[in-house]
Amino acid sequence: MDGAGGPGEGPAQEALQSLSRRLQVQEKEMELVKAALAEALRLLRLQAPPTSLQDPGAPGPTRDSAAAPPGLPPTHSPSSVSRGTQTETEVETESSPGPPGLINGPAAPHGGGEEPGGTQSEGGGSSSSGTGSPGPPGLLRLVQPPQRTDTPRRNSSSSSSPSERPRQKLSRKAASSANLLLRSGSTESRGGKDALSSPGGPGSRRSNYNLEGISVKMFLRGRPITMYIPSGIRSLEELPSGPPPETLSLDWVYGYRGRDSRSNLFVLRSGEVVYFIACVVVLYRPGGGPGGPGGGGQRHYRGHTDCVRCLAVHPDGVRVASGQTAGVDKDGKPLQPVVHVWDSETLLKLQEIGLGAFERGVGALAFSVADLGAFLCVVDDSNEHMLSVWDCSRGTKLAEIKSTNDSVLAVGFNPRDSSCIVTSGKSHVHFWNWSGGAGVPGNGTLTRKQGVFGKYKKPKFIPCFVLLPDGDILTGDSEGNILTWGRSLSDSRTPGRGGAKETYGIVAQAHAHEGSIFALCLRRDGTVLSGGGRDRRLVQWGPGLVALQEAEIPEHFGAVRAIAEGLGSELLVGTTKNALLRGDLDQGFSPVIQGHTDELWGLCTHPFQNRFLTCGHDRQLCLWDGEGHALAWSIDLKETGLCADFHPSGAVVAVGLNTGRWLVLDTETREIVSDITDGNEQLSVVRYSPDGLYLAIGSHDNMIYIYSVSSDGAKSSRFGRCVGHSSFITHLDWSKDGNFIMSNSGDYEILYWDVAGGCKLLRNRYESRDREWATYTCVLGFHVYGVWPDGSDGTDINSLCRSHNERVVAVADDFCKVHLFQYPCARAKAPSLVYGGHGSHVTSVRFTHDDSHLVSLGGKDASIFQWRVLGPGGAGPAPATPSRTPSLSPASSLDV
Repeated sequence: MDGAGGPGEGPAQEALQSLSRRLQVQEKEMELVKAALAEALRLLRLQAPPTSLQDPGAPGPTRDSAAAPPGLPPTHSPSSVSRGTQTETEVETESSPGPPGLINGPAAPHGGGEEPGGTQSEGGGSSSSGTGSPGPPGLLRLVQPPQRTDTPRRNSSSSSSPSERPRQKLSRKAASSANLLLRSGSTESRGGKDALSSPGGPGSRRSNYNLEGISVKMFLRGRPITMYIPSGIRSLEELPSGPPPETLSLDWVYGYRGRDSRSNLFVLRSGEVVYFIACVVVLYRPGGGPGGPGGGGQRHYRGHTDCVRCLAVHPDGVRVASGQTAGVDKDGKPLQPVVHVWDSETLLKLQEIGLGAFERGVGALAFSVADLGAFLCVVDDSNEHMLSVWDCSRGTKLAEIKSTNDSVLAVGFNPRDSSCIVTSGKSHVHFWNWSGGAGVPGNGTLTRKQGVFGKYKKPKFIPCFVLLPDGDILTGDSEGNILTWGRSLSDSRTPGRGGAKETYGIVAQAHAHEGSIFALCLRRDGTVLSGGGRDRRLVQWGPGLVALQEAEIPEHFGAVRAIAEGLGSELLVGTTKNALLRGDLDQGFSPVIQGHTDELWGLCTHPFQNRFLTCGHDRQLCLWDGEGHALAWSIDLKETGLCADFHPSGAVVAVGLNTGRWLVLDTETREIVSDITDGNEQLSVVRYSPDGLYLAIGSHDNMIYIYSVSSDGAKSSRFGRCVGHSSFITHLDWSKDGNFIMSNSGDYEILYWDVAGGCKLLRNRYESRDREWATYTCVLGFHVYGVWPDGSDGTDINSLCRSHNERVVAVADDFCKVHLFQYPCARAKAPSLVYGGHGSHVTSVRFTHDDSHLVSLGGKDASIFQWRVLGPGGAGPAPATPSRTPSLSPASSLDV
């Protein structure tokens, strides 16, 4: 009763206490009865074969063993759930559960389904309301199977003849008696309340109906996920443990970060081109090593833990400084940016500069020139854009000052005087005088002189500058002008600060480009190259800013972002559409490195060639040659591509878009041979059956659309729909015979479908435990549940792929890592080999047709990594350190 102080409160309370005492006495009496029944059934089982107690026509073990058995009231979902997966495995030790025929019982009578309470999925979606209390977050429950008879199993949806019904009723009655025994449990199960009780509180009832050895259970965000153990596995202890013998070696990186970064392209003394994308600094040798366009090769510096934002090359042409952004860890905590100074010949880190001294990230870098690179100037991305000078050999800070609240885009030392530093950015050019303080750390001072525009219009941005040998400075601005700056004596009419005796003013102006000038490059012969944005022109300038020669970059490569001078007359040009071009002003330019420009999600590998296809938010569909390390072709989809799959013939490819449309394209002609729309929500997965006769399309409208496909893959016709998921489809796989589908959804369901039988939901999932799958990309399932880390919220794994030889599983996570596990991975806390390099969530992984390589996609970093798979005795770099948890390297989003 609600309220306080009612007149009948005392008697009612006494009545309730009396009832409670009577119930306790009855429970004790029931315990004695149950114990007697258990002993009687145990003796019966010893005296008679199991088949004498089991109805030959009754179904075997039914749907989710976590649901309440027939004859017992359905359990209720917990009122509250906890996040995370648990890594402990508990073995059920209940004794004498009774004959199999009595334990399992027939199908529940609710609409022909097998799971009481309406439970229809292995996962914990809205259809799982009948599952039992999940216990502690993520608890994995391991139960051992009883000996089973050879009675054929059948789907509970099949109808029974009238003559069978009385026998089924008898079986149900016997099953209820046996389940009553299970409900009583042992003192261990009752006493283990703290370890197994529901997080929902006292009102949530514990459900513990799993049979020994039939299933394991884990929880994601408090939702129970039951996975049935294949019959061939007698014990989880016999499954492989430890990291796999195979390892990964980074073979090639597709892409270049030109979209939103500067100071990103240089040529080393060795002739290698150095640039960056994601967390990797790439050293590319055009025409020099094995593989690659024109015989080029790549090496990689992988010391950074988050996205690299800028580079500087030492005057010796060997040492390189690279600065990274701060990023965040998996809990959203900011991590500190840093500068690495490393040797480009050995790829060894020589110095780590500024850990804890910078905020948000490193925006610009420059080595001094006059004193052979003894000093390094750094500008960070804090609000004040702190400008600091460091001793390269000791890694100590010599001077620091607040620069400006406006963006700083470039920094450089005067080549003739290291005490003079120049910075430029939003609406400013600043000239800094640095006194070193006799080399004592922190004793140096920096004083600023602001460039005076005078009668010239102040531009909005000054993205780049070069320092000429005669001391003059050329700047390129957002108005398309090249300004020449020089020193001049100040007077009373000249604005300045601190009564300086001289100032910097504009000596000359030349209009060079339509739109902003993004890059200036001083060549060895003294001429200057400028690269334009809107007009995409590359212009060579002589003394007095006289135009000597020019070339135009093709429109589909974007604007000029960076320029570097190679060997002889060769030039390297980086573009805003993440392409790296090679050529000269006479012959023009051709791409040597290309990439996407926005977030990537779609990936599929060719069925018998070393090729793969990618698509993403930049609306580009790209086919890549994995052997030549080059782009074979690309087309504009006009819409965002999210998923793709090759037909087994390799002749066509299906691509799912974010609008519910899906296309089929001829891989040779690139023509669209089919254009169909299913629903109006995004498509998350498309997958051909192994024989190529069907195409399954998973949508965010919770449905899987099935199409019949012609032998060449060019024509498709609707075959049916798989309806039953309570959330959007995330992953699906076909069985090897092409008749069945396994699918996952956004609320962690695992469902099985009989496609050949009419797209029917297989309510008895236990029967699918031994089914063989042509691919394994579902992130939930018995064979892969060990890949989930501690504390996972269910979204930490974006993609999973089993190798074709079924030896290893590759996993793409939300923390910038690629993992390699043994397959099957069906043990909690499974160790893995962890590989970094991506600077954002890894969205997809796929093995090539012969398992020689693994391809991984970065999300917002728009990078594509091609990893070489090395066998147990293969040559290559040392394998990654085994880890039981994913690395906490921060994820990073790019500033567009």
